Amino acid sequence: MKLAIGSDHAGFLLKEGIKQALQHAGHEIMDFGCHTPDSADYPDHGYLAARAVARGECRRGIVICATGVGMSMTANKVKGIRAALCHDLFTAEMSRKHNDANMLVLGARCVEEPLAKELAALWLQTEFEGGRHQRRVDKIMDGEEC
Repeated sequence: MKLAIGSDHAGFLLKEGIKQALQHAGHEIMDFGCHTPDSADYPDHGYLAARAVARGECRRGIVICATGVGMSMTANKVKGIRAALCHDLFTAEMSRKHNDANMLVLGARCVEEPLAKELAALWLQTEFEGGRHQRRVDKIMDGEEC
């Protein structure tokens, strides 16, 4: 799967670890930065990754900042994005099954790297259930017109 990934400086090391694990699993990664641990503003990299997903250049995306809150706010401003901030396996799985999240958001200071890798793997393998959940996702997307 072709994936967008991005982070600010706080998420840089976690991004690099997740990127390596995903590449090892056979995924193609488009890295939208940051590319060093030097100070970087999360919107700069979050918007690039989210826009790549929204345009269909990448099937899904993962963005990371210190808490995940800033990246969530940023990614969800992009039309067509359903970014889910997840700190545990249950929310990662449900964000795909019930909400068809197309971006996973992680907080580098909230989850350790082993759990973050597990969250990303589970999130990527989980399919959207559709059915009654589709009408709810449609309502979420209809809200973009407000």
